[in-house]
Amino acid sequence: MSLIGEQTRAIMLDTLLGGQSLPAGELAYIAGVTPQTASSHLSKLIDANVLLVETNGRHRYYRLASPEVAQLMELIAAVTPPVRVRSLRESEQMKKVRHARTCYDHLAGRLGVDLTKSMLDNGLIEVESPTDFSLTSQGHDHFRQFGIDFSVIKLGRRVFARRCLDWSERYHHVGGLLGATLTSALFERRWIERVEGLRAVKVTDVGRSGFREFFGLDVKEIIKA
Repeated sequence: MSLIGEQTRAIMLDTLLGGQSLPAGELAYIAGVTPQTASSHLSKLIDANVLLVETNGRHRYYRLASPEVAQLMELIAAVTPPVRVRSLRESEQMKKVRHARTCYDHLAGRLGVDLTKSMLDNGLIEVESPTDFSLTSQGHDHFRQFGIDFSVIKLGRRVFARRCLDWSERYHHVGGLLGATLTSALFERRWIERVEGLRAVKVTDVGRSGFREFFGLDVKEIIKA
């Protein structure tokens, strides 16, 4: 807990929760520390298998080691006091992150939770256990119409549909392979787009229509592209 709870490391890890890989210099700038200090923190996180580093030429890029790390961070955030907002700019950024964001490689925030509730209400998924959802036969058929056939997607070591506790909504959203595959498809269809400089996402006009028609979800109050 102390390893990832330290303020500088927490800021860098939160930045990487969007699932992207970033260089040490950018992480240092975001955390407000010197490159040397950032390097020290990043080394500790790599040694603890929290981060992975990839080398591209002279550059080194850091990313979360696994979806399980992202899930742990979301869980910790859900049971700790909210971060104190110090300015109007931070307030607006936090609002966007709360509305819709990526948790590593799947949707979180109000959009992720509302989509999960909609899939539950429409019988596409169901609660299988305290930690997992499962896809119903109706859900399999529905997603095939969407262009995703989960019966032919190899699970590997990944949990299929994790119940990931959302720190801002205090409710579960869908993680695991199902959440990641669906989120990837939403980006490809341009239903959602990333907000520059944040791990927030915004819903496009195409997405607003798509969510309503395919999932019965009205997202008019969620951040719009």
